Amino acid sequence: MPEPVPEGKPAVDAPAEDGADSETDGDEPQSTELTGLFVEKPPNSVVAVAGTDVTFIAKVDSTSLTRKPTMKWLKGKWLDLGSKAGKHLHNEYFLPKIYTYEMKIIKVVPGDAGGYRCEVTSKDKCDSSTFEISVEGDDAGEDEGDLDFSALLKKKKPEKEEPEIDVWELLKSAHPSEYEKIAFKYGITDLRGMLKRLKKMKAEPIVHSEAFLKKLESCYSVDKGKKITLRCEVVDPNVQVKWLKNGQEIKPSAKYIMEASGNVRTLTINKATLADDAAYECVVGEDKSFTEVFVKEPPVTITKLMDDYHVVVGDRVEFEIEVSEEGAHVMWGKPPKTIHKDKDSKYRFKKDGKKHTLIIQEATLDDIGMYHAWTNGGHTKGELEVEEKELEVLQDIADLTVRATDQAMFKCEVSDDKVTGKWYKDGVEVLPSERIKMTHIGRFHRLIIDNVKPEDAGDYTFVPDGYALSLSAKLNFLEIKIDYVPRQEPPKIHLDTTGNMVSQNTIIVVAGNKLRLDVEITGEPAPTVVWSKGDKPITDTEGRVRVEARKDLSCFVIEGAERDDEGNYSITVTNPAGEDKAVLFLKIVDVPDPPENIKCTGVGEDCASIVWDPPKFDGGAPVKGYLMERKKKGSSRWTKLNFDVYESTTYEAKRMIEGVLYEMRVFAVNSIGMSQPSLSSKPFMPIAPTSEPTRLTVHDVTDSTCSLKWLAPEKIGAGGLDGYVIEYCKEGDTEWVVANQELCERQGYVVRGLPVGEKINFRVVAVNMAGRSPPALMSQPVTIREIVEHPKIRLPRDLRTKYIRRVGEKINLTIPFQGKPRPIATWFKDGKPLDEKIVNVRNSNVDSILFIRSAEREHSGTYELVLKIENMEDRASINIRIVDKPGPPLNVRATDIWGFNAALEWEPPKDDGNCDISGYTIQKADMKTKEWFTVYEHNRRTNCTVSDLVMGNEYMFRVYSENLCGLSEEPRMSKNTAVIAKTGLELKSKPYKEKDMCCSPKFTQPLVDRSVVAGYSTAISCAVKGFPKPKIVWMKNKMIIGEDPKYLMQNNQGVLTLNIRKPSTFDGGKYSCMAVNELGKDEVECTLNVRVPQPLQELLWYLWETTTV
Repeated sequence: MPEPVPEGKPAVDAPAEDGADSETDGDEPQSTELTGLFVEKPPNSVVAVAGTDVTFIAKVDSTSLTRKPTMKWLKGKWLDLGSKAGKHLHNEYFLPKIYTYEMKIIKVVPGDAGGYRCEVTSKDKCDSSTFEISVEGDDAGEDEGDLDFSALLKKKKPEKEEPEIDVWELLKSAHPSEYEKIAFKYGITDLRGMLKRLKKMKAEPIVHSEAFLKKLESCYSVDKGKKITLRCEVVDPNVQVKWLKNGQEIKPSAKYIMEASGNVRTLTINKATLADDAAYECVVGEDKSFTEVFVKEPPVTITKLMDDYHVVVGDRVEFEIEVSEEGAHVMWGKPPKTIHKDKDSKYRFKKDGKKHTLIIQEATLDDIGMYHAWTNGGHTKGELEVEEKELEVLQDIADLTVRATDQAMFKCEVSDDKVTGKWYKDGVEVLPSERIKMTHIGRFHRLIIDNVKPEDAGDYTFVPDGYALSLSAKLNFLEIKIDYVPRQEPPKIHLDTTGNMVSQNTIIVVAGNKLRLDVEITGEPAPTVVWSKGDKPITDTEGRVRVEARKDLSCFVIEGAERDDEGNYSITVTNPAGEDKAVLFLKIVDVPDPPENIKCTGVGEDCASIVWDPPKFDGGAPVKGYLMERKKKGSSRWTKLNFDVYESTTYEAKRMIEGVLYEMRVFAVNSIGMSQPSLSSKPFMPIAPTSEPTRLTVHDVTDSTCSLKWLAPEKIGAGGLDGYVIEYCKEGDTEWVVANQELCERQGYVVRGLPVGEKINFRVVAVNMAGRSPPALMSQPVTIREIVEHPKIRLPRDLRTKYIRRVGEKINLTIPFQGKPRPIATWFKDGKPLDEKIVNVRNSNVDSILFIRSAEREHSGTYELVLKIENMEDRASINIRIVDKPGPPLNVRATDIWGFNAALEWEPPKDDGNCDISGYTIQKADMKTKEWFTVYEHNRRTNCTVSDLVMGNEYMFRVYSENLCGLSEEPRMSKNTAVIAKTGLELKSKPYKEKDMCCSPKFTQPLVDRSVVAGYSTAISCAVKGFPKPKIVWMKNKMIIGEDPKYLMQNNQGVLTLNIRKPSTFDGGKYSCMAVNELGKDEVECTLNVRVPQPLQELLWYLWETTTV
């Protein structure tokens, strides 16, 4: 295919590939229009230094294109660089109406030298640009002007002479299966171009093959999934051939079809796959013919696009896409770099069928940016946002008061289970020992001190590594003093107001957690303890809610606290010395319920406003705020929109893609934790209002209306266009009035009910699902007043002459006119007002239509249209003629006869069909045969001479009239005939003696006796001759058979037949036939026997006997 060139330039042959012929590859010509689409092309010639990177840029103008253009970078004539990996990078950037494409060759090698082409296509338009790349060594100096590499190579003195290796000689002598290995070793990247050059270069004289007339081509190329045929010709048409693939014999199948036709042998490969990319051989005895088949893959498209990610530092990120083909090559990049698979790289790549995944194990702030994925037929991108992770303290360290030899345990809980830290006492790091242990299990950090001593008292601090945060608590050492205790002591309840107590006698427990309340009891003797909820005592010692008794302690335990456990609890202790009572309020707190009624209230080009209702139950703790997530519809991956708690119930989501459907969900957060996610919102699409309508103009103005016209907005966007709103206001006012109640879908509107003489401002607003666009305004107000315009009839050119139609045809005339205010149109026929019962008339503001469904002769005449505006008028006339076939001519007669000629004359028809007679058709007929023959057609005169008449015949004539509609229905016969008399001829015939043919009747074939079965029709026949024709009489038993319908008598050229219909036994007997004429008579007879079958015969006898009795 010749390469496309810009408009206005002649198409010339593309430069041939280096070392190759300029023959085309056999591609079928395409019908793509050649246009100039490039704004910027790569330079025609580039010199690159080996080992360096080189970049080529092409820019395409898309203002005249209906869809996104497709760019291909090719080396040589066909090698698509988009399918190559590593060295060729194909990037695309989009500016308003300008597409920018890049091709980057990384670390240029000598094999990259040659001709290149960039080709852009878009539907029915295409353009291309060619350029050359030359590669020089690293030690090459700077040259001025163009470089002559052949001269440089001649002048350069190599340091060490090495024996030159002719790669082409190696290829010619190598097996086709070794081609790829040799090309890789010697740096030949264009393998298919190499094969074409190898085929066409001058080689040693080919040894004549004794088995092949024509061998296989050196190589074949086929698209994946298509069919290809390998063809060769053999010397012996009867010889058998074998087909081999990579040395293995191919068996016939539905995929491989082998055919032989004369000397031609073919191998057809159906639905080629990558497995068919191999070396093939056709073997005839000891002779072989080799070829190579290359299977080209179609462009790989991306079927599932990349999602955006919003994560915190340390999270795992997986960018996943799906492509159209398994095993396809996918390039990943983070501009301006390409992501490669290195051992030390933080990136990992995963392939699973059509799925390709880029994995970042632990995200950092350096990973923020846009990530791209390319195939040779598609591109997608996704954004990664990474935020610093904030450490949250879920449980602080509590102060401890312990006695000697007891165990002290400091415990805290943080939000990240991977965070480590150190413990300090009075600013000095605590080191582990046999008595002091430090543990880190999940999110919990513990410091355990066994056998507490007085020197262990002090301030203890936990500092997480990497965070400016510290948790502190105090360890108090309790000295035990032994005092004299009387034998009786009133009971006493010792409540610990630290720990879970948020205020005096109030305990807060998180739902689902375990509550264990150890209350120290003193008193002598040991008091009795009773726990109650309200007025109901709690006596269970087992179960979820139970009471446990220990020495000097009473334990109240709730396993898995529930909301119903909330309430007032009391503990009462009694002994003989007295009673003590304490009341506690147990408050159960939980995470809040999910927010409700998530909905989108408004959208923009890349944003959306989301509102929701607070949760019905806040979990017993005030809601601190909310966390939002969004995802694309159809995707399963949610993206966080905020990491800090958002307090309001209205949120504006940003950085979305216009035209893509999204869903939102919200989490409520209180001091306990985060709720379950809310139900997803209804899908919404970020869209922007259109730009303002363009070219708003006034089309017409009357005393109460104004007709406006405009063009569609330049920018419509993904939201489409629903319609337009037209508004107006008086000059000086600020209140705009809506003129249309429903959206106007057309680009024009008539505003009615306007006050006469007022100056009115108009504006038009485009509306879509995103809202109203900016208004399109008139530059100045419009005065509402009718503009008087003289009436003018625009009579069509074809109606300015006589308008002729045939009877029965439809007449529909549209006469346009102009004038303001609306003119009054009146029709007249022949000077009289037109009867609208006969002719239909319809008038509008701009034209008048005259309509006749079926034209008749009486519709002919002069029609006049009168157009009036007040005292002004205009007139136009139309002459309509309805025509029909004419009547026959009058008074046709033969006026003179001489020799073989006859002169005819006639008069024009009385009815000419309402148009001129264009001619006559004259026909003649011999009185003997009375067959009519046309003598003249289209004869314009009312007379003619009929010649070449036959002597001795008498002729009659008839004439047809003819006009625009055709010949008359009836001809007019001539009043007299023309007899062509014989002159001077006498026929002398020989005397003729008439032979006497009279003879008496004589039967030539007699009647024959017959025996028939009763109920079956039969016939008897005989033959007779005689002249005059004899009279035939049939008789039965000497009785003449009359007009009995049972008998049918026939006489066909003397063969006489008597048909007897369904005879019975009574029809048997003697039948005779007698022939009589005036010269005599003759008679023959026969016997007819009617047999009756035995059962029928018995029935007949039975009937006869019954009748007789």
